[in-house]
Amino acid sequence: MSTHEPDRAAEDGSGAGSTAPRSLAEALRARDDASLGALLRARPDLLNPVPGDLTQLATRAGTRASVIRALEHLDRFTLQTAEALAVAPEPTTYGTLLALLAGDEGDDAGEDARTVSAALPHAVAALREQALLWGPDDRLRLVRTARELLAPAPQRPSPTGLGPTVAEATAGMSPGRVQEIVTAAGLPSTHDPVSAVASLTALFTDRPRMSALLDEAPADAVEVLSRLVWGPPYGQVTAEPAAHLRWLLDRGLLLPTAPGTVVLPREAALHLRGGRAHRALEPVPPTVDPAATHRATVVNATAAGQAYTALATVEELLKDWDEGGPAVLRAGGLSVRDLKRTAAALDTTEPLAAFWVELAYAAGLIASDGEADEQYAATPAYDNWLEQPAAERWIRLVAAWLPATRTSGLVGGRDGAVTAAAGRTLSALGPHLDRSAAPEVRRRVLALLSELPEGASPDPETLLARLRWERPLRGAAASSDEAGDPDDLRARIARWTLTEAELLGVTGRGALSEHGRTLLDGGGGPATSAEAAAVALLAPLLPEPLDHVLLQADLTAVAPGPLERPLAEALSVLADVESKGGATVYRFTPGSVRRALDSGRTASDLHDFLNTHSRTPVPQPLAYLIDDVARKHGHLRIGAASAYVRCDDDLLLGEILADKRSAGLRLRRLAPTVLAAQADPAALLEGLRQMGFAPAAESPEGDVLITRAHALRTPPRSAPEPVPEGPPVPDGTLLTAAVRAIRAGDLASTTPRKHAPGEQSGALPRTSAADTLATMQAAVLTGEAVWIGYVNAEGSASQRVIAPIRVEGGFVTAYDHTADEVRTYPLHRVTGVAELEAEA
Repeated sequence: MSTHEPDRAAEDGSGAGSTAPRSLAEALRARDDASLGALLRARPDLLNPVPGDLTQLATRAGTRASVIRALEHLDRFTLQTAEALAVAPEPTTYGTLLALLAGDEGDDAGEDARTVSAALPHAVAALREQALLWGPDDRLRLVRTARELLAPAPQRPSPTGLGPTVAEATAGMSPGRVQEIVTAAGLPSTHDPVSAVASLTALFTDRPRMSALLDEAPADAVEVLSRLVWGPPYGQVTAEPAAHLRWLLDRGLLLPTAPGTVVLPREAALHLRGGRAHRALEPVPPTVDPAATHRATVVNATAAGQAYTALATVEELLKDWDEGGPAVLRAGGLSVRDLKRTAAALDTTEPLAAFWVELAYAAGLIASDGEADEQYAATPAYDNWLEQPAAERWIRLVAAWLPATRTSGLVGGRDGAVTAAAGRTLSALGPHLDRSAAPEVRRRVLALLSELPEGASPDPETLLARLRWERPLRGAAASSDEAGDPDDLRARIARWTLTEAELLGVTGRGALSEHGRTLLDGGGGPATSAEAAAVALLAPLLPEPLDHVLLQADLTAVAPGPLERPLAEALSVLADVESKGGATVYRFTPGSVRRALDSGRTASDLHDFLNTHSRTPVPQPLAYLIDDVARKHGHLRIGAASAYVRCDDDLLLGEILADKRSAGLRLRRLAPTVLAAQADPAALLEGLRQMGFAPAAESPEGDVLITRAHALRTPPRSAPEPVPEGPPVPDGTLLTAAVRAIRAGDLASTTPRKHAPGEQSGALPRTSAADTLATMQAAVLTGEAVWIGYVNAEGSASQRVIAPIRVEGGFVTAYDHTADEVRTYPLHRVTGVAELEAEA
């Protein structure tokens, strides 16, 4: 709000004896502490920094950036109310505002008008609470900045589709032309242009006279007005307009605004609209309709199954990256190729793979290792996460998802932000994926789901309509987030939320699960209590890990459910996963058995393992496979010479030399039992395995090398912090302290005080050191309060009302009325002192 607004308000006031506030600052001063706290909670940007007094608070509440932010948080009907106020006379009355919204007929217009009448008090109260509206019901004023944003401007109609008033449209018109219009409209001629404009305005706002004038209009002229009435109100005319257009121009129903451009005056448009500022009002929010209803047990069971699948997917992702994941792009994030490979490894689509990757990143389970050849890998927190029970692992993922601002749905799209990277394709784990609106939309979608009957899934279109009603400006502002996308960002986040909630098991078959509802409600307790309650509800629904598999004669093993971790890890080494789902199928192959032998297991170990964990007898083909691979395993020994092969069976070495496939290894016999190779040991080992042999690597001491997967971990990393949408909402303690400080500063700035001759009102007092000391000592003797100017150690100046208690050693100890406590101030930091006209 402009600092000149109080003066303007005073001019419009009802007189010196009026009790109505003359400025926003006075209106705020009349509020109680609870109301001020509600304002600061609704608009936390006003607290950065804490205003020195209520005048500063009012000024800050009227700044353009703050008003825009406040308008973006209004629902559709409250915004429509503000738009109506912007085109209403200033100040206006509650009755005039109601007529602009419900029409001239008011409550007699039918059910719609009664609905508007019932909803309007709440909208006005919301605007008042956010300091966008002030004044009593008979003198309502919209904050000037909001009026400028919502009211019509030259060549820019307001959101209501109305144009400028008659007075605004004729401001640059010659007096002679105004007289011509007044005469053509049948009004008395006057030589005063202001009176002429006033009489024309009175004609357009007089319903009977205006109706009589329009009854004389040609049919084509009425058609032109009907096209302009709901906006945009501007049209084009030629230098020689047609007769019906000339009729409208002569009577001021169309007024020129620029060469070739005319506008329908606001008063005329309101008459044609029946007094309504909006074509369609939405006083009540749209309802979210259920699309289907399921039994609660089915919803909870489905959600639990999805939750377990989510855990398995994240584990599979981290297992795939256990020895080091994809490289980090120079600009950050995953390459398209690595995302495709990850999607193939998870057997899912690329958008879903991006979601799982971003979820693990948000939960702090993966990060970049920070090395020169930077790559992604699991963090130490992943190992701790694996040791937790399944329900607790799930709650960690959901607790990271709910407040996350990183939006995986944007991956693959173009960066529409005004940055150096504008136009680039957005990559998973890369920059520019944060959308500060995501947490609010996510929680609001789930809250709307919780309002549906138990077991009901929502109709997505009605849910999106409700979100657009609640934040119409936010959606409109976000629609330009990505060029070419007709759907706004909030709607897209809402759609992604429905999908992601189902993937995570927060919902089942589209309906909110019991543990998901508990997580949102929280029972009024802290978040940890809600999470603990959700864990307690989910845990019994998750399948218990099994300690057995079912071996089959076709060299497969079937896990009829989730396996205990040691069993699953051991089986993943001994066999390859063939298919996933409710039951996982593992297939035993010579390569998988050799992998188990390479890890240090012996054939007898593998037989014992299968006998222990199989509910069916070990099939003979599987036993033969293990024994056959084990018999060959380690028969050949590979070492470094560049590389060598040794074997006690010289005939086997001769067979290798005779095989044409060994030509690339460039082998030669050094001894009956030793072959030398020009290839390195790893290449030699792999080459012989491709030829069908089962060699084992050995150390320089001749011992068999046991190969195990090397788990790569990043240094400890914290999960990424969400990017806040704005200043955080202050807690109760901060609000109380802020209101107290503002009240105290306002007391100091408004307390009547004596000014020295020539001193400017409102300026800090300026007195010499001797006068300051003398006044302080006199105040100690009389016990009276004084007004001082004070500059703190940081150089910030303030004014305070204090009651000096003691003056000694260059310090004054006093009761500070602004801080409501006893404080000590260095006298050299006091700029001056003045007596009060009345006791503080």
